[in-house]
Amino acid sequence: MMKEKYLEQITVQLEKLGLGKNHQGGVRLVEYLFLLEKWNKVYNLTSIRDLDGMFTKHILDSLMVTPLVSKTKRMIDVGTGGGLPGVVLAILFPEMRVDLLDSNSKKTRFLIQAKAELSLNNVQVLYERVEKYTPETKYDGVISRAFTALDDMLNLTEHLLTEDGSWWAMKSQKTQEELAAVPEFAKITNVFDLSVPNLNAQRTLIQLKRAKVYKWVE
Repeated sequence: MMKEKYLEQITVQLEKLGLGKNHQGGVRLVEYLFLLEKWNKVYNLTSIRDLDGMFTKHILDSLMVTPLVSKTKRMIDVGTGGGLPGVVLAILFPEMRVDLLDSNSKKTRFLIQAKAELSLNNVQVLYERVEKYTPETKYDGVISRAFTALDDMLNLTEHLLTEDGSWWAMKSQKTQEELAAVPEFAKITNVFDLSVPNLNAQRTLIQLKRAKVYKWVE
C-alpha cells in the first residue's frame, strides 16, 4: 500500500507540473525511493531515515525542478550523493543524457546498482573529484543540490559547461551573500522560488549563464 500511496502523489505532481501522465516514470521513481531507503541502512546515503521524509525532502524536492531543466540535452549532477536530482531527471527524461558525479565510492557503488535495477540507459556514473574530471564533450546543463557554496560550485565546474549552457543550483535558501559572490564569468539569469508539497521550508533554484564579454570595434 505504501508504494501505491507514493505513486499516487507523484502522479498528481507530474500533472500539476505540466509533465502529463507518466505511469512508468512514477513507478520507477517509487522503486528508486525504496532502493535508496534499503541501501541507506548500510551505506549512509542520506541523514533522513524514514520513507516519508525521503519521499518529501528528496523525491518531491527534486521533482519540482524537472520542468525548468527539461530542455537540457546533456546534464551533469555534481556531488550527486545518492543521485539527487540526477536519477529523478534521468527517469523522467529518458532522452536526456545524465551523468552522476561523486567522489564518495559508497555512493557511486549505490548509483551503479540503481542504474542497473532501474534500467537507466541514459545514465553514466562517475567516481571522480569534480575539479579533476575532464569530459570529452561539455554539458549544456550543470546541476547541484546542496553541494557547496554557489561561488565554489561555479569555480569548480566552469570547465564542464558549454558556452551557451546553464548552471542550476538547488538551494534550501537564497542568501544575498551567495548571490553577491558570483564570479565575474557567470551571471544570474533566473531565481525560481519552489514550493515542495508537505514541506514547510524555502526551496530555490538559481539559473546562471556565462557572462558574455563584448568588445567594442573601432
